[in-house]
Amino acid sequence: MLTHVVLMRFTDPGDAPEARHRLAELAPLVPEIRSIEIGLDTVGSPVSFHLCMITRHDDEAGLSAYQNHPRHLELASWLRPRLADRAVVDHAGSDAG
Repeated sequence: MLTHVVLMRFTDPGDAPEARHRLAELAPLVPEIRSIEIGLDTVGSPVSFHLCMITRHDDEAGLSAYQNHPRHLELASWLRPRLADRAVVDHAGSDAG
């Protein structure tokens, strides 16, 4: 299982709820998404990102298929101009107990 974590900081924080809605709509359309979790920041500290998305995929091929899916590309073209910053981590699992 491959976990894909994306943190997004928007130029206008008001775009975060719409992004969450659009990301949630994407999940049932892309079979390579095994699970999705999307959360908006509730603390609002100066270092906080506005949105966190976690998706899980069978493997790197599944992640690649998701990233190249036409609906994901369409959503990315809406998201990217609105982002001030973004961070991504892809990992294969947890070493914790």
